Amino acid sequence: MSHAAHGHAVADEALPVPAPFALPALPARTDAERRLARDARNAQIGEALRTRILVLDGAMGTMIQRYRLDEAAYRGTRFAAWPRDLRGNNDLLVLTRPSVVRDIHAAYLAAGADVIETNSFSSNAVSMADYGMEGLARELSEASARLAREVADAFEAREPARPRWVAGVLGPTTRTASISPSVNDAGARNVTFAELVTAYADATRGLLDGGADLLLIETIFDTLNAKAAIFAVEKVFDERNDRVPVMISGTITDASGRTLSGQVTEAFWNSVAHARPLTIGLNCALGAKDLRAYVQELSRVAGCYVTVHPNAGLPNEMGGYDETPDYTSTVLGEFAASGLVNIVGGCCGTTPDHIAAIARVVAGLPPRVPPVIAPTLRLSGLEPVTIGADSNFVNIGERTNVTGSAKFAKLILAGDYDAALEVAKQQVEAGAQLIDVNMDEGMLDSAAAMTRYLYLLASEPAIARVPVVLDSSKWSVIEAGLQCVQGKGIVNSISLKEGEAEFLRQARLVRRYGAAVIVMAFDEQGQADTVERTVAICTRAYRLLVDVVGFPPEDIIFDPNIFAIATGIEEHDGY
Repeated sequence: MSHAAHGHAVADEALPVPAPFALPALPARTDAERRLARDARNAQIGEALRTRILVLDGAMGTMIQRYRLDEAAYRGTRFAAWPRDLRGNNDLLVLTRPSVVRDIHAAYLAAGADVIETNSFSSNAVSMADYGMEGLARELSEASARLAREVADAFEAREPARPRWVAGVLGPTTRTASISPSVNDAGARNVTFAELVTAYADATRGLLDGGADLLLIETIFDTLNAKAAIFAVEKVFDERNDRVPVMISGTITDASGRTLSGQVTEAFWNSVAHARPLTIGLNCALGAKDLRAYVQELSRVAGCYVTVHPNAGLPNEMGGYDETPDYTSTVLGEFAASGLVNIVGGCCGTTPDHIAAIARVVAGLPPRVPPVIAPTLRLSGLEPVTIGADSNFVNIGERTNVTGSAKFAKLILAGDYDAALEVAKQQVEAGAQLIDVNMDEGMLDSAAAMTRYLYLLASEPAIARVPVVLDSSKWSVIEAGLQCVQGKGIVNSISLKEGEAEFLRQARLVRRYGAAVIVMAFDEQGQADTVERTVAICTRAYRLLVDVVGFPPEDIIFDPNIFAIATGIEEHDGY
């Protein structure tokens, strides 16, 4: 590799591939023994993150390209007659050319990586559908994790005192739940939240079966996709009564400082913090230098550990990456010296040489100490909204409510969603910090209307910058709304009206979708109409939410019921 000025490098015609790695014979383990070993490793990761900066591996695709594999190599024997072209389906190599993937994993571990990522970026049914291989997603996920774990085990056998972790990768998929694929219909979608959950859950099961220590939801360009991944991961954890640490990494797509779906860094964090991740970070799209401001912002707002694994700069005119190992490692070393990071590594264009240089630079530098974040209601649309003790009066735009605005109801019933969006825009321009959306009208398919309106709203940055209050007396309509919103909004509302079991079910789902909640002072006997009943109901709901569900107290809003006075009815005189 020749070197040019400004820390860039020009790619040679033929770049070296990693040396073949001979997998040693290790004692066979039962599933129970593998799980015990995984849990022992994961018990050590917290201490490791507190005492040093860990190193993540680099790009898989960049290294695979060096092998110049042809169509036959991708197909192998098993897929020789597959009806679609398979060259470029890198995840398939865990089945057809496992030695290639194994050698790359080994090269990164030899370079100093503590954590290696599974070759499963596209191993989900949504992405694999491009090759007609959606039925293979779980098998690919499991095989990728098993292969990575075998290599990591071999390195651990050499150095028993140094754990090597395998991060099971859940990529963003090839579709986006927040952005229309049609220039003619902003409300169109080519994937639903439910479809993403199904795909992600299947991939998660495969990764866990294959022995992944951690789960890494990465390269997030649409936070709604990430929220579907979080929902799926939590669903699988519940199914198995088993949990592993979760890592989350978003992607800032350009100099605007936003994800592809429009969120700024703090809004992104607010949207995914309910996952209680081990780490939050940024990867891909940009080089390290261009990510600094956003990593610094994450470091400020996140109470968990922070990661960064940037590209080796921006792609050049040939689609390659030019930043040298020295340049990338120097920039990341500055991040580390400034106390911004806990895990560093590389994404597109980075190689074992980059990882070795990064490992050398951060060795001995102290890791970032996560700040103590004050418990405050933190919401988000495309931008963050924080509501605390020092906040002024918070305005919720109520005109986008068919039960509160005759004009809005008429527009929705007539199907004039463009004019209905103008109502929301006027509310935000007039100072609304949140938008309340309610579609409870007898003549409407309320869930469909909620979905359509929120999809359209997502395409309007001037409106979508504020959080949404999902307002309905029907849980099915609220849940339809939760599946459309990439930010962190508020559910309005839940109550004990239908008993504790249903209250807890809904509360757990609100938490899993990542929303705050309004709780009505209402129980099985009806609305609270005295101070004593109001206090009793709210106290009971609070204890259930916090002690049973694990709901953050700062995400609970109580509606104590304010009744009309001077109605002329004697029993209302005390209101």
